[in-house]
Amino acid sequence: MEAPSPQLADRTFTQRFSSTPRGARLARHLTLAQLDTWGIPHGTETAEAVALIVAELAANAVTHGRVPGRDFELRLFLRVGGIRVEVTDTRAERRPPAPGQVPDPTPLAEAGRGLWLVDALADRWEVVDRDPPRKTVRAEIDVTTGCG
Repeated sequence: MEAPSPQLADRTFTQRFSSTPRGARLARHLTLAQLDTWGIPHGTETAEAVALIVAELAANAVTHGRVPGRDFELRLFLRVGGIRVEVTDTRAERRPPAPGQVPDPTPLAEAGRGLWLVDALADRWEVVDRDPPRKTVRAEIDVTTGCG
């Protein structure tokens, strides 16, 4: 995976997790801890939005991108002006809908809200192919005044 450019990432956090529901929960919890370390406290709007994005992308990696025996990777970038979340899984052939093309979930649907929430919370997001067989879903949140 390419290194972030210096202007993009002032601080980074990278961790691999088992492609299990437990791994997805741990990714969310460690995201909140890392954000707190970076001065973005638990309970703030920014921390909650980033944690929700991580939770949804990690759940998708575990549910749709899982290959037995292979982990998914979480990368967080704190930069001037925002936070980028990247979740990489090992199933490039299972691609989500493009940004802006995520269908609205039906009221009684038991699934289908994850990317809808990412689409609503992120200022930008995209799916990027990696060396096969991997893909990364990136989401960015702009933070213009403080981090709360």
